[in-house]
Amino acid sequence: MKKIIFLMIFSGLFLPRIAKAQDETQERIIKDSKEARAAFIKTDPSMENLFKHSAGYVIFPNVGKGAVGVGGAAGRGAFHEKGEMVGTAKMVQVTVGAQAGGQAYREIIFFENKEAVDRFMHNKLEFSAQTSAVAVKAGASANVNYRDGVVVFSQEKGGLMLEASLGGQKFTYKPLK
Repeated sequence: MKKIIFLMIFSGLFLPRIAKAQDETQERIIKDSKEARAAFIKTDPSMENLFKHSAGYVIFPNVGKGAVGVGGAAGRGAFHEKGEMVGTAKMVQVTVGAQAGGQAYREIIFFENKEAVDRFMHNKLEFSAQTSAVAVKAGASANVNYRDGVVVFSQEKGGLMLEASLGGQKFTYKPLK
């Protein structure tokens, strides 16, 4: 009985703090995603058309990447369908090959149609070694071609990474409550 009372008190003290931390994380992701969107558009104003006309998009404002032989990257982002934020997402990347260093970057994925959005929302979107991101610079999005309903843009934030590797990215979508 003492264990049950202890667990109830413990849960009552710490669960609200955990929930608050999750809310703060989500608020930070939303804020950082808005800033990342502005940075992408500042670099390439024609990207505004992709935001307006895509079926959906996900912005990962802070992706951290590091490697020494084996590498990894991870980030959290905000997912928008038809311009409305409807959920959050996680991205995890694993790579192997000749690589060393660390870097931070932003990534945005645009979805051309409902089918591509549905694949993402049902956690069936993965990128293989053949998928590459377009580095954002002025005019980069003007003549973009979707591949399997998806186009990816990245924007370096800092760091140094020397890399000749193979790997893939896996995404996990979570709807807003």
